[in-house]
Amino acid sequence: MRPRVQLIRWPRRAVVLTDTPDPKCPLCDGGISRDYGDPETGEYAGTNWEPCTCWDGTRRWVLLPLPRLFRRTSTHYSNEPPF
Repeated sequence: MRPRVQLIRWPRRAVVLTDTPDPKCPLCDGGISRDYGDPETGEYAGTNWEPCTCWDGTRRWVLLPLPRLFRRTSTHYSNEPPF
């Protein structure tokens, strides 16, 4: 395991410790990208990315949950002075 500290935003903001790809892996650079084309025209249509077996991107440990930010729920603005 090669730990890295990371900030995540979903499902809740937190600082987590995650696994990273093996820098000496002979098979990949963190993942394997495969280009694919449109079957009718043969033109480039996108890229699929598959994670390598040298790491698990879903392995995480929460170090510090962060508080939720205050959000204004009302969109009504008053025209009264603040005093």
